[in-house]
Amino acid sequence: MRTDTVLNPDDQFEPNLAWRMLGWLLLAQIIVALVGRSIAPISPFIAEDLGLTNAQVGLLPSALFAGQMLVSIPSGLLVDRMGTKKLLFIVCLMLGASYTVATLLESYVLILLCIVLGGMAYGTMHPVTNRGILYWFPKRRRGMAMGIKQMGITFGSALAAIVLLPIAIGSGWRIAMVGACLLLILAGALSYVNYKERPIQQKEGSESTKSLFVQVMSVAKYRPLVIISLVALIINGSQMSLNIYLLFYVGNELLFGLAIAGTMFVLSEVGGSVGRVVWGTISDTFFGGSRFAVMLILTIIGFGGSLSMTFLEPTTPVWLLGLLIFILGFAVSGFNGLWMNIATELTPPEKAGLASGFSLTIGSVGVIIFPPVFGMISDINNSFIASWIFMAGLMLLAALLLLVLRKTRKF
Repeated sequence: MRTDTVLNPDDQFEPNLAWRMLGWLLLAQIIVALVGRSIAPISPFIAEDLGLTNAQVGLLPSALFAGQMLVSIPSGLLVDRMGTKKLLFIVCLMLGASYTVATLLESYVLILLCIVLGGMAYGTMHPVTNRGILYWFPKRRRGMAMGIKQMGITFGSALAAIVLLPIAIGSGWRIAMVGACLLLILAGALSYVNYKERPIQQKEGSESTKSLFVQVMSVAKYRPLVIISLVALIINGSQMSLNIYLLFYVGNELLFGLAIAGTMFVLSEVGGSVGRVVWGTISDTFFGGSRFAVMLILTIIGFGGSLSMTFLEPTTPVWLLGLLIFILGFAVSGFNGLWMNIATELTPPEKAGLASGFSLTIGSVGVIIFPPVFGMISDINNSFIASWIFMAGLMLLAALLLLVLRKTRKF
């Protein structure tokens, strides 16, 4: 039996076509994030509508990433077999449909279930687009390309605050969500029509007949992949805790109001968008494609940024508030491109989708666990101060794991 494997991108790199294909991947990624990550900016409206506690609010993104975790490995295998093009539209259609159904429901539990289903589509998008980057770009250009593509997640999340937050204020979160879902399905159709698969060569042999367990274990044996996935688990959980509770912290505890809180959310996501490009570019340009030092710097900044949140007060100047939140978003929301590059580069190219899925599965656990814990800590203490200290401790643990990874493998 025959299976496909990537041509060496260094041998046949076509810059104009590669960047054009990246554009379509980026468009799909932005609109998928606009819908999937819209939970964070509109969560105050969902909470008010359904009468939720902070811990219950934290379960909303947990449901999204529970769906991602469930499907990450199967979707990685699926994209290795089906390719990027077909799955682009399927993902957009599935996510749009599940979130549209959620807007028709009044039950918190049923809405969580719809978000889980949407999370399955959202999680599939990562190996789908990661594969596109791996196949179109050589390693020395992949850091920037992956960073740009990953920027679509935070950019889409920021766009959700800019576009959906005002609509939710005026017409309700349900109307805002339906409009975003329709836009998503349209973007998926456009990406499907215009995206092209990279020409591939054939390689003898196939793993398609092997059991799922055997295939998963074939990438799980790479210890560095497991360690970077644990680092991602921690930073992912911190990132989503920031996204979900920033509006509550700035608007309610610091008493700046919803308008300033929404602006701070946008600044956080803009920081993440900039970070995903800048960190990848730094890795490519100054470290020759090495990711370790950049990841370590990033986690140290995240540690300091989390601690700085404990010193904020209602009298803090808005410009300083915005600067600190931008820097924190730059770190904890800007690491994903580096993570995806490391995950795909630690295994053979033909296992890129499976490696992405495996790493996403582990990384998603943090987003399921930490936001509700972050919210529960704030509920218990009637303040977010202890929650920020908790996040700082997580970032310190991530830095320690990176040092372990450094001893395991040079990268």
